[in-house]
Amino acid sequence: MNLDRIEVSPDVMGGKPCIRGTRVTVGTIVGLLSKGHLQEEILKLYPYLKQEDISQALGYAAWRSEEREVRLKSAW
Repeated sequence: MNLDRIEVSPDVMGGKPCIRGTRVTVGTIVGLLSKGHLQEEILKLYPYLKQEDISQALGYAAWRSEEREVRLKSAW
């Protein structure tokens, strides 16, 4: 999966995954879509985004939702 449009930087939006070069988080895009906004509406709200940004945000969210955390035993 190509996720070259998603970046995570501790200096941008508290380290949340964002669309590269913006302060638009993956969560913002997924949240708007979940509330029924069309992709075309999102692109009008954020005219500096591209269709591929939305697609990669969804791909990133899907990938992260499939992860699972494994608790490691403490050595102490």
